[in-house]
Amino acid sequence: MLWIALVDRTGSGLWAAVSVLYFTYVTGLSVAQVGTLAAVSGAIGIAGAPLGGRIADRLPLTRVLISLQILRALASLALLTTDNYALLLAFSAAGSFGDRAANILTKLYATRVSGPDRVRYQAVTRTVANAGWALGGLTAAAALTIGTTTAYQWLLTGDALSFVAAALLTARCAEPPSPARTIATSKDPAPTTRPANPWRDCGYLAYVATETVLFLDDAVFKVGLPLWIAHSDQAPHGLAPLLMVLNNLMVVALQVPLARFGATTAAARSLLLPLSAAFALGGVAMALSATGGAFTATLFLTTSTVAFTVAEMLHATVSWELSVALAPGTAQGAYLGVHGLAQSVQRSIGPLAVTAAIATGPLGWTAFGATVAVTCVFQHHLVCDRLSRTALSVPPVTVSEH
Repeated sequence: MLWIALVDRTGSGLWAAVSVLYFTYVTGLSVAQVGTLAAVSGAIGIAGAPLGGRIADRLPLTRVLISLQILRALASLALLTTDNYALLLAFSAAGSFGDRAANILTKLYATRVSGPDRVRYQAVTRTVANAGWALGGLTAAAALTIGTTTAYQWLLTGDALSFVAAALLTARCAEPPSPARTIATSKDPAPTTRPANPWRDCGYLAYVATETVLFLDDAVFKVGLPLWIAHSDQAPHGLAPLLMVLNNLMVVALQVPLARFGATTAAARSLLLPLSAAFALGGVAMALSATGGAFTATLFLTTSTVAFTVAEMLHATVSWELSVALAPGTAQGAYLGVHGLAQSVQRSIGPLAVTAAIATGPLGWTAFGATVAVTCVFQHHLVCDRLSRTALSVPPVTVSEH
């Protein structure tokens, strides 16, 4: 699975850093069209997370993952065949659906095989994945020096081929055990209780709603920074992929060391406060990048990248631990699928949020950072209340049925 993460993210790194530029310069879309395309495809892809999680509680993970990787490959290759806006929307939506479902199933796989070491496992996985992002981003930066349509098309082709390779590697992975899927015989008593339903768990749904806002750092790197730079009179246009590389190198170097600060549920919740400060700093630095010349813009955009990257790493640790800790073991797939809605919905509203910040200017970026920071503080109190109620409702001694 670590090799799969490396291959998958290397291909994604080829495309993520230049996707906005591809749709702008190759297919001729406007800023509004690019933002709408990302938002609509993300909205359609929302169904991938809960559907993938529910299927994972019933079918073998590896088989479903292979199917999703093939879907992603076909969707990426299809983008090369047209510049029709409706078709671009359809192909992007298919890829988004596969991407969101695959992410949830990969997370569930890691949760099932890592047990109590899930935070460290997640950190190592993110380190490997971001090494792949960095490799892909460096290749994309080199391709930008060519700047031809063919160069952009080869980057997209490389992304599609990475999904094919990931599917082949997934076929070699063993199926992890599932507490939600057991083999029953005629002698086994019929179950007396139904699995927990995340759609009826108001506390978990409220937590997922706050997660949607905290995942906005993804939109900053995929849409906000490239568009802000592309339409800036001061910032060098070649800075966008380099900042993506900086983001990934930081994750490679720091994700595992930072993970130890969130190794328990209580520690993960405590990280929400420094996470709030990181988001606020990132928004202010983006605003200040518009106040000077090329040097000032580069300095503050780099500062913003560092701040949002720290926020990304802290939130990755917090989100991984809390999303699993707050979910019952017998319905992990369903609960993590609902949690995956946070990223999926963010894929839809995130591009709109950052394009609104760009349209508003420096004040918009300041408000953007402040809004996410306040949400961090709110989630801190929300999770504390839920964990307290859970602790009171659980007997002090439990017996495992396994």
